[in-house]
Formats: sequence, C-alpha cells, structure tokens
Amino acid sequence: MKTTFYIVFFSIIFTGCHFSKSFKKDLVSGLTSVGNILSCDDVYLSVNKEKTSRKTFIYGEIFFLNFNDIKGFTSLNGKVFPGLRLIVVNQAGDTLMKYDDLYSGYKDGLDYSPLLLSTDITLASPIRSNSEYTLFCKIWDKKGSGTFISKFEFKVVENDQITKEGSGVTYNEIYLFSEDNKKVITDNKAKVNDNIHIIVEGLTGFKEENKLLFPGLSLKITDAGKNSILDYKDLFLDYSETGVSVTDFFTRVSSHFKVSEGKINNPLECEMVIWDKKSNARLKVKTNIIMD
Repeated sequence: MKTTFYIVFFSIIFTGCHFSKSFKKDLVSGLTSVGNILSCDDVYLSVNKEKTSRKTFIYGEIFFLNFNDIKGFTSLNGKVFPGLRLIVVNQAGDTLMKYDDLYSGYKDGLDYSPLLLSTDITLASPIRSNSEYTLFCKIWDKKGSGTFISKFEFKVVENDQITKEGSGVTYNEIYLFSEDNKKVITDNKAKVNDNIHIIVEGLTGFKEENKLLFPGLSLKITDAGKNSILDYKDLFLDYSETGVSVTDFFTRVSSHFKVSEGKINNPLECEMVIWDKKSNARLKVKTNIIMD
C-alpha cells in the first residue's frame, strides 16, 4: 500500500534566534507528527519489520512507531540525548498505557547517524478488541528545547479466523498464544514442537457454588484428512467434585497442545468446548492452524 504524506516546513529567523516547525501526516493511516526544532525524515508504522499504513490491528499484534533520521538535537561531544514518552488512551480518555521515558536508560547519550528512534506497542491487556484507541508519542531533547510529537488513532479487532459459539456465556478475549515465542498468534501459523495455547479470558455465565465453578473442557484436533491428532474428552475431569476458583476461571481458561515433527496434513482443525456441569452454559471455539 502506498503511503502518502503531506509535509509542511517553515522557519522564522528573528533577533538571532532560529525557530523551525514541521508537520507530517500519513493520509492513509492518519498518523500525524508536529516538530518544533526537531525534524524527522520519515515517520512510519511497521509490523514484522514491514512498513504499513494500517489503522486496524488484530488483538495481540505488535506494531512499531519509527522515527528515521531525526535531527535537531543539541550535540555534546558528538552525542545526543533524546527522551521518548508514550501514552495510549481509550475513547473515554482513560490512560491505559503510560511510559514516561523509554530512553531513560541511555544516560551517556546516543551517537548513531542517521538516528533512528522507535517504540513498540503490544495490543493486549489492558487493550481490548473491538475498541478504538489513541496513541501519543513525544520525543524531546534533554539538552535543548526541541520536541517532536506524534498522534495515531487505531482500532483493535478480534482474530476473525477464530469462530465462537456460545450459550449463556460472555467473554473478554479469545486468542491463540505461542509459548515458544511468548506472543499471540494472529496469522494462525505455528511451528512444530511449539506449545500452542487456546486461551479464553473473562469467561462468565457459569453457575457459582461457594465461590467455586464446575467446568468441563474438551479439546479435539483433526488434520485436513479428518484423521484424529488428539481427542481429550474432559481436561477438567479431576475437578468435577472439588470445582475450581471463580477468580482463576474468570482470569483465564486455556488448553494447550504440541505437534511433533512428522508429516502434517495441513490445516489442523482445532475445537475446544468449555461447558458448565451445573447449568446449560457452553462455549465452543474453533479455528484452523497451519503447522510449519
């Protein structure tokens, strides 16, 4: 996708002082930046090291905000001293993420040329899917008065490759998670021997007894030829009498599996069913995964 910028520069020279301001806007993503003394050759978003002008992301994705060849810092002994503040707010104006200075660890300054500054944002809790957010990023010169401020409005959605069928239940998030990579799987692709989790957060609707719930959970995986890879009838069978904590259940319910090396007939069809042994509440989660 082609990225289009609208760029304006102007300067005023008065009584020996130099004031310089710049304005940038990506007309596709809506990413805007305003510089005061500081300027930047290229401000852009990236996902998996690829430039993007998207403004909609899947829950669990990670995107980077990059500032390439940023200039105007006061130089001391060939080094510059940037600060970078990041804030994410929801539509109600509540602050969900706040980092006062992501470059606070560089006490001795930076001497890179061209100077590339960047920050990454993981779109997971306290971020929620099916919601819109605004990101504010401020770069400033710790040895001068220059600033460079960016604003980006974006939306987070559910992974549409995961289907859900529920009866008498609600939930906050459902997603796949790679234990090896420590991140959410958003493209439904995974490696063999990776421990893959199917996770449900904030599940409610089950009958409570003395702060306990009595769930069942089945996990079934078949390949493209309808061959059974695994079939667990009830992973909560041992808790049928004792129950599980309401708090623990609400925080996270998950099952996980690992596929070892060998001939794999892709895609694998995964079906996880969670049901209440004390009521008719039930949730079915289905998705396909490509193993590599």
